[in-house]
Amino acid sequence: MIDPTTLPEPRFVEVGARDGLQNEHVPIPLEVKVAFVDALSETGVREIEAGAFVSSKAVPQMGGSFEVFENIRRKEGVKYSALVPNEEGLERALEAEVDKIAVFTAASETFNQHNINCSIAQSIERFRPVVARAKKARLGVRAYISTAFYCPYEGHVKPSAVLAVVDRLVALGVDELSIGDTIGRAAPFDVRVLLESLLRRVRVETVYMHFHDTYGMAVANALTAWGEYKVSGFDSSAGGLGGCPYAPGAGGNVATEDLAFAFAASHGRVTLDFAKLKAATSLLEPHLGHAMPSHLGKLVPKA
Repeated sequence: MIDPTTLPEPRFVEVGARDGLQNEHVPIPLEVKVAFVDALSETGVREIEAGAFVSSKAVPQMGGSFEVFENIRRKEGVKYSALVPNEEGLERALEAEVDKIAVFTAASETFNQHNINCSIAQSIERFRPVVARAKKARLGVRAYISTAFYCPYEGHVKPSAVLAVVDRLVALGVDELSIGDTIGRAAPFDVRVLLESLLRRVRVETVYMHFHDTYGMAVANALTAWGEYKVSGFDSSAGGLGGCPYAPGAGGNVATEDLAFAFAASHGRVTLDFAKLKAATSLLEPHLGHAMPSHLGKLVPKA
């Protein structure tokens, strides 16, 4: 039987302002994005991925990321990070004074070709100088590994494929790894199989799990990683926003409030403010054209 007092406090990386919004087709006004990030800063999360310095042609919703960083009210104790694909993006990130950057690749060659039009090896070589310059600037670096369980084009992805990418990224000097269930197809069995191998390679403190909720398995997967393997890092999105433009049918990221509730109900130490999370998502709802998919968000009264 698991003793909850031996489990680590869950750490949340709030990705709603980037991974959540980038899949939305209706343009969100700059002032709404800024207000959303400011509201998230008051919820108790310790890191917010507030934007991405990518091509606005490829990802229109992220086109105003520099202006978002210029206008948000930075709260002490909260890190504000951004996704960076190349050196040009890093330049913009440095100008915006981000606290941390994230680079990205995949464990599936086909997905990587659809997503960023290059092989896994090419993607890593592309951001090699980005990581080196970020470290020189004393910025933290995380690396996203998409399709770590299943790929929309190749099906099941073997753990050995994930570990091969992990080894390259660790050699590159990244500080943390975000292991992505991009299409939300994984089940607890898949999580166990991958973590059994992965945690022999890297320290558990460097691992973050990034679950999408397409099949309603995200919370169960997170509880498995936390309760059985003491993984404490999780990416989540307020309201359950998200998806992937290159993974048709993929559901949103696991909702921050749903995941936090699950940890709290399992006797984990959670300090997030559920009412403030709902208040943050309420700022977006009028601009989305659809309801938020989170479960708990429907139950918490609007602030």
